[in-house]
Amino acid sequence: MFIDEYISGVAPVKGKILLVDDQVVNIKILHQLLQDDYDIFMARDGQQAIDMCKKVNPDIVLLDIEMPMMNGFDVCAHLKNDPDTEDIAIIFVSGHFDEEKEVKGFQLGAVDFIHKPINPVITKTRVKNQIMLKSQTDLLRTIALLDALTGVANRRKFEQTLPICWLQCARDKHPLTIIMLDIDFFKHFNDNYGHAEGDRCLRIVAQKIQDTVNRPYDLVARYGGEEFICILPNTDAIGGTYVAQQIVDSILSLKITHENSDVSDFVTISAGVATITPRGDSSYQDLVKAADKQLYLSKDRGRNRVIGCDITDDTVAV
Repeated sequence: MFIDEYISGVAPVKGKILLVDDQVVNIKILHQLLQDDYDIFMARDGQQAIDMCKKVNPDIVLLDIEMPMMNGFDVCAHLKNDPDTEDIAIIFVSGHFDEEKEVKGFQLGAVDFIHKPINPVITKTRVKNQIMLKSQTDLLRTIALLDALTGVANRRKFEQTLPICWLQCARDKHPLTIIMLDIDFFKHFNDNYGHAEGDRCLRIVAQKIQDTVNRPYDLVARYGGEEFICILPNTDAIGGTYVAQQIVDSILSLKITHENSDVSDFVTISAGVATITPRGDSSYQDLVKAADKQLYLSKDRGRNRVIGCDITDDTVAV
Protein backbone atom coordinates (compact mmCIF):
# COMPACT_ATOMS: atom_id res chain seq x y z
CA MET A 1 0.00 0.00 0.00
CA PHE A 2 1.11 3.54 -0.68
CA ILE A 3 1.00 4.67 2.97
CA ASP A 4 3.46 1.95 4.02
CA GLU A 5 5.81 3.02 1.23
CA TYR A 6 5.41 6.63 2.28
CA ILE A 7 6.34 5.96 5.90
CA SER A 8 9.33 3.77 5.07
CA GLY A 9 10.57 6.30 2.52
CA VAL A 10 10.64 9.30 4.84
CA ALA A 11 14.21 10.46 5.34
CA PRO A 12 15.23 11.89 8.70
CA VAL A 13 15.34 15.68 8.62
CA LYS A 14 17.21 17.92 11.02
CA GLY A 15 14.78 19.73 13.29
CA LYS A 16 14.60 23.54 13.23
CA ILE A 17 14.71 25.45 16.51
CA LEU A 18 14.16 29.15 17.07
CA LEU A 19 15.83 30.63 20.16
CA VAL A 20 14.12 33.76 21.49
CA ASP A 21 15.68 35.80 24.28
CA ASP A 22 16.54 39.47 24.74
CA GLN A 23 19.79 38.47 26.49
CA VAL A 24 22.53 37.46 24.04
CA VAL A 25 24.31 35.33 26.63
CA ASN A 26 21.27 33.08 27.03
CA ILE A 27 21.00 32.59 23.28
CA LYS A 28 24.69 31.72 23.08
CA ILE A 29 24.34 29.07 25.81
CA LEU A 30 21.41 27.36 24.07
CA HIS A 31 23.01 27.71 20.65
CA GLN A 32 26.19 26.02 21.79
CA LEU A 33 24.19 23.23 23.43
CA LEU A 34 21.92 22.46 20.44
CA GLN A 35 23.80 23.49 17.29
CA ASP A 36 25.27 20.05 16.55
CA ASP A 37 21.87 18.36 16.40
CA TYR A 38 19.51 21.00 14.97
CA ASP A 39 19.30 23.94 12.60
CA ILE A 40 19.28 26.96 14.91
CA PHE A 41 17.67 30.35 14.31
CA MET A 42 17.68 33.31 16.71
CA ALA A 43 15.52 36.30 17.62
CA ARG A 44 16.06 39.06 20.17
CA ASP A 45 12.46 40.23 20.73
CA GLY A 46 8.84 39.15 20.34
CA GLN A 47 8.07 40.74 16.98
CA GLN A 48 11.27 39.39 15.47
CA ALA A 49 10.31 35.94 16.79
CA ILE A 50 6.90 36.13 15.10
CA ASP A 51 8.47 37.23 11.82
CA MET A 52 11.06 34.45 11.98
CA CYS A 53 8.37 31.83 12.64
CA LYS A 54 6.54 32.85 9.49
CA LYS A 55 9.78 32.86 7.51
CA VAL A 56 11.47 29.61 8.60
CA ASN A 57 8.58 27.63 10.19
CA PRO A 58 10.61 26.11 13.06
CA ASP A 59 9.60 22.89 14.74
CA ILE A 60 10.19 24.31 18.21
CA VAL A 61 10.52 27.77 19.72
CA LEU A 62 12.53 28.08 22.93
CA LEU A 63 10.87 31.22 24.21
CA ASP A 64 11.97 33.44 27.07
CA ILE A 65 9.04 34.72 29.14
CA GLU A 66 10.46 38.00 30.42
CA MET A 67 11.14 40.30 27.47
CA PRO A 68 10.48 44.02 26.99
CA MET A 69 7.61 45.33 24.83
CA MET A 70 6.18 41.89 23.98
CA ASN A 71 6.71 39.13 26.53
CA GLY A 72 6.78 35.40 25.86
CA PHE A 73 3.12 34.89 26.72
CA ASP A 74 2.10 37.53 24.15
CA VAL A 75 4.28 35.88 21.51
CA CYS A 76 2.84 32.46 22.28
CA ALA A 77 -0.74 33.74 22.08
CA HIS A 78 -0.02 35.40 18.73
CA LEU A 79 1.57 32.26 17.26
CA LYS A 80 -1.25 30.00 18.45
CA ASN A 81 -3.90 32.31 16.98
CA ASP A 82 -2.30 32.29 13.53
CA PRO A 83 -3.14 29.24 11.33
CA ASP A 84 0.31 29.48 9.73
CA THR A 85 2.14 29.09 13.06
CA GLU A 86 -0.31 27.35 15.40
CA ASP A 87 1.37 23.95 15.04
CA ILE A 88 4.82 25.14 16.16
CA ALA A 89 5.77 23.61 19.51
CA ILE A 90 6.61 26.23 22.15
CA ILE A 91 8.84 25.56 25.15
CA PHE A 92 9.01 28.44 27.62
CA VAL A 93 12.35 29.25 29.20
CA SER A 94 11.94 30.80 32.62
CA GLY A 95 14.41 32.26 35.11
CA HIS A 96 12.49 30.93 38.10
CA PHE A 97 9.77 28.45 38.97
CA ASP A 98 6.32 30.03 39.16
CA GLU A 99 3.36 27.67 39.21
CA GLU A 100 0.88 30.32 38.07
CA LYS A 101 3.05 31.24 35.09
CA GLU A 102 3.39 27.58 34.10
CA VAL A 103 -0.38 27.14 34.26
CA LYS A 104 -0.81 30.22 32.08
CA GLY A 105 1.81 28.97 29.63
CA PHE A 106 0.17 25.58 29.21
CA GLN A 107 -3.24 27.22 28.82
CA LEU A 108 -1.81 29.32 25.98
CA GLY A 109 -0.61 26.17 24.22
CA ALA A 110 2.99 25.63 25.36
CA VAL A 111 4.23 22.04 25.44
CA ASP A 112 6.90 22.31 28.15
CA PHE A 113 8.97 24.56 30.44
CA ILE A 114 12.76 24.75 30.89
CA HIS A 115 14.17 26.58 33.88
CA LYS A 116 17.31 28.71 34.11
CA PRO A 117 20.11 28.17 34.81
CA ILE A 118 20.10 25.74 31.91
CA ASN A 119 20.79 22.10 32.75
CA PRO A 120 22.35 20.63 29.57
CA VAL A 121 21.05 17.07 30.04
CA ILE A 122 17.50 18.07 30.93
CA THR A 123 17.33 20.69 28.15
CA LYS A 124 18.64 18.40 25.40
CA THR A 125 16.33 15.57 26.50
CA ARG A 126 13.22 17.76 26.58
CA VAL A 127 14.03 19.30 23.21
CA LYS A 128 14.70 15.86 21.69
CA ASN A 129 11.41 14.51 23.02
CA GLN A 130 9.43 17.43 21.62
CA ILE A 131 11.18 17.19 18.24
CA MET A 132 10.21 13.51 18.06
CA LEU A 133 6.60 14.25 19.02
CA LYS A 134 6.41 17.10 16.52
CA SER A 135 7.83 14.90 13.76
CA GLN A 136 5.34 12.11 14.47
CA THR A 137 2.42 14.54 14.65
CA ASP A 138 3.42 16.17 11.36
CA LEU A 139 3.71 12.77 9.70
CA LEU A 140 0.29 11.64 10.96
CA ARG A 141 -1.24 14.93 9.85
CA THR A 142 0.27 14.50 6.39
CA ILE A 143 -0.93 10.90 6.09
CA ALA A 144 -4.43 11.91 7.17
CA LEU A 145 -4.61 14.24 4.17
CA LEU A 146 -3.34 11.72 1.62
CA ASP A 147 -5.35 9.25 -0.42
CA ALA A 148 -4.03 5.88 0.73
CA LEU A 149 -4.36 4.20 -2.68
CA THR A 150 -2.95 6.81 -5.06
CA GLY A 151 -0.68 8.94 -2.87
CA VAL A 152 -2.14 12.26 -4.01
CA ALA A 153 -4.11 14.50 -1.66
CA ASN A 154 -7.53 13.27 -0.53
CA ARG A 155 -10.85 15.08 -0.63
CA ARG A 156 -10.41 16.36 2.91
CA LYS A 157 -7.17 18.08 1.91
CA PHE A 158 -8.91 19.57 -1.13
CA GLU A 159 -11.73 20.91 1.04
CA GLN A 160 -9.18 22.46 3.41
CA THR A 161 -7.10 24.02 0.65
CA LEU A 162 -9.75 25.50 -1.65
CA PRO A 163 -11.12 28.13 0.79
CA ILE A 164 -7.57 29.32 1.53
CA CYS A 165 -6.75 29.64 -2.18
CA TRP A 166 -10.07 31.41 -2.72
CA LEU A 167 -9.29 34.05 -0.09
CA GLN A 168 -5.75 34.56 -1.37
CA CYS A 169 -6.90 35.03 -4.96
CA ALA A 170 -9.72 37.34 -3.84
CA ARG A 171 -7.24 39.48 -1.91
CA ASP A 172 -4.76 39.64 -4.80
CA LYS A 173 -7.48 39.84 -7.52
CA HIS A 174 -5.98 36.82 -9.26
CA PRO A 175 -7.89 34.14 -11.21
CA LEU A 176 -8.47 30.72 -9.69
CA THR A 177 -9.01 27.60 -11.79
CA ILE A 178 -10.46 24.21 -10.95
CA ILE A 179 -9.98 21.15 -13.17
CA MET A 180 -12.30 18.21 -12.61
CA LEU A 181 -11.26 14.89 -14.16
CA ASP A 182 -12.95 11.53 -14.63
CA ILE A 183 -11.43 8.35 -16.08
CA ASP A 184 -13.62 7.30 -18.99
CA PHE A 185 -15.61 4.06 -18.65
CA PHE A 186 -13.65 3.05 -15.56
CA LYS A 187 -16.42 0.67 -14.41
CA HIS A 188 -15.96 -1.25 -17.67
CA PHE A 189 -12.21 -1.37 -16.94
CA ASN A 190 -12.79 -2.84 -13.47
CA ASP A 191 -15.34 -5.33 -14.75
CA ASN A 192 -12.98 -6.52 -17.47
CA TYR A 193 -9.60 -6.55 -15.71
CA GLY A 194 -10.54 -6.83 -12.03
CA HIS A 195 -10.19 -4.45 -9.12
CA ALA A 196 -6.48 -5.09 -8.58
CA GLU A 197 -5.73 -3.84 -12.08
CA GLY A 198 -8.24 -1.04 -11.51
CA ASP A 199 -6.31 0.08 -8.42
CA ARG A 200 -3.06 -0.06 -10.36
CA CYS A 201 -4.61 2.05 -13.10
CA LEU A 202 -5.76 4.65 -10.57
CA ARG A 203 -2.27 4.89 -9.09
CA ILE A 204 -0.64 5.34 -12.49
CA VAL A 205 -3.17 7.93 -13.62
CA ALA A 206 -2.92 9.86 -10.34
CA GLN A 207 0.87 10.01 -10.59
CA LYS A 208 0.71 11.21 -14.19
CA ILE A 209 -1.71 13.99 -13.22
CA GLN A 210 0.58 14.94 -10.33
CA ASP A 211 3.60 15.04 -12.65
CA THR A 212 1.72 17.27 -15.09
CA VAL A 213 0.38 19.70 -12.49
CA ASN A 214 3.77 20.42 -11.02
CA ARG A 215 3.79 23.95 -9.55
CA PRO A 216 4.42 23.75 -5.79
CA TYR A 217 1.29 25.73 -4.91
CA ASP A 218 -1.07 23.71 -7.14
CA LEU A 219 -3.00 20.79 -5.67
CA VAL A 220 -4.02 17.44 -7.14
CA ALA A 221 -6.54 15.43 -5.13
CA ARG A 222 -8.58 12.30 -5.54
CA TYR A 223 -12.14 13.55 -5.37
CA GLY A 224 -13.78 10.14 -5.18
CA GLY A 225 -13.76 6.84 -7.09
CA GLU A 226 -12.15 7.52 -10.46
CA GLU A 227 -12.54 11.31 -10.17
CA PHE A 228 -9.68 13.72 -9.54
CA ILE A 229 -9.67 17.46 -8.98
CA CYS A 230 -6.96 20.12 -9.34
CA ILE A 231 -6.67 23.57 -7.79
CA LEU A 232 -4.62 26.03 -9.85
CA PRO A 233 -4.26 29.42 -8.11
CA ASN A 234 -3.28 32.44 -10.21
CA THR A 235 -4.28 30.61 -13.38
CA ASP A 236 -6.62 32.04 -16.00
CA ALA A 237 -9.01 30.11 -18.26
CA ILE A 238 -6.49 29.79 -21.08
CA GLY A 239 -3.80 28.49 -18.75
CA GLY A 240 -6.21 26.12 -16.99
CA THR A 241 -7.48 24.71 -20.28
CA TYR A 242 -3.90 24.23 -21.47
CA VAL A 243 -2.97 22.27 -18.33
CA ALA A 244 -6.15 20.18 -18.59
CA GLN A 245 -5.34 19.32 -22.20
CA GLN A 246 -1.83 18.31 -21.15
CA ILE A 247 -3.37 15.95 -18.60
CA VAL A 248 -5.78 14.45 -21.13
CA ASP A 249 -2.98 13.92 -23.66
CA SER A 250 -0.61 12.48 -21.04
CA ILE A 251 -3.13 9.88 -19.85
CA LEU A 252 -3.67 8.65 -23.41
CA SER A 253 0.11 8.53 -23.92
CA LEU A 254 0.35 5.99 -21.07
CA LYS A 255 -1.27 3.46 -23.43
CA ILE A 256 -2.98 1.51 -20.65
CA THR A 257 -5.04 -1.06 -22.54
CA HIS A 258 -8.82 -0.63 -22.17
CA GLU A 259 -10.62 -3.05 -24.51
CA ASN A 260 -14.10 -2.15 -23.24
CA SER A 261 -13.82 1.60 -23.73
CA ASP A 262 -16.12 3.24 -26.26
CA VAL A 263 -13.54 6.00 -26.80
CA SER A 264 -10.20 4.33 -27.46
CA ASP A 265 -8.26 1.11 -27.09
CA PHE A 266 -6.49 2.77 -24.17
CA VAL A 267 -7.49 4.46 -20.91
CA THR A 268 -8.59 8.07 -21.45
CA ILE A 269 -9.78 10.86 -19.18
CA SER A 270 -12.27 13.69 -19.53
CA ALA A 271 -11.79 17.16 -18.07
CA GLY A 272 -13.99 20.05 -17.04
CA VAL A 273 -12.38 23.42 -16.33
CA ALA A 274 -13.83 26.44 -14.53
CA THR A 275 -12.09 29.72 -13.82
CA ILE A 276 -13.10 32.73 -11.73
CA THR A 277 -11.56 35.78 -10.18
CA PRO A 278 -13.14 35.50 -6.72
CA ARG A 279 -15.54 38.28 -5.81
CA GLY A 280 -18.23 39.02 -3.25
CA ASP A 281 -21.19 37.69 -5.22
CA SER A 282 -19.68 34.24 -5.79
CA SER A 283 -18.30 31.36 -3.71
CA TYR A 284 -15.83 28.54 -4.14
CA GLN A 285 -18.75 26.10 -4.21
CA ASP A 286 -19.92 27.87 -7.39
CA LEU A 287 -16.52 27.21 -8.94
CA VAL A 288 -16.61 23.48 -8.12
CA LYS A 289 -20.16 23.20 -9.48
CA ALA A 290 -19.12 24.97 -12.68
CA ALA A 291 -16.16 22.60 -13.18
CA ASP A 292 -18.44 19.63 -12.57
CA LYS A 293 -20.88 20.93 -15.18
CA GLN A 294 -18.07 21.33 -17.71
CA LEU A 295 -16.94 17.77 -16.97
CA TYR A 296 -20.47 16.55 -17.67
CA LEU A 297 -20.43 18.38 -21.01
CA SER A 298 -17.03 16.89 -21.81
CA LYS A 299 -18.37 13.37 -21.28
CA ASP A 300 -21.61 14.15 -23.10
CA ARG A 301 -19.70 15.37 -26.17
CA GLY A 302 -17.58 12.25 -26.57
CA ARG A 303 -15.11 12.12 -23.64
CA ASN A 304 -11.31 12.24 -23.88
CA ARG A 305 -11.51 16.01 -24.18
CA VAL A 306 -11.47 19.32 -22.30
CA ILE A 307 -14.35 21.75 -21.94
CA GLY A 308 -14.08 24.84 -19.79
CA CYS A 309 -15.67 28.12 -18.84
CA ASP A 310 -14.64 31.44 -17.33
CA ILE A 311 -17.30 32.37 -14.79
CA THR A 312 -15.91 35.88 -14.38
CA ASP A 313 -16.36 36.76 -18.03
CA ASP A 314 -19.21 34.31 -18.61
CA THR A 315 -17.41 32.99 -21.66
CA VAL A 316 -16.56 29.47 -22.72
CA ALA A 317 -13.13 28.20 -23.66
CA VAL A 318 -12.84 24.80 -25.34
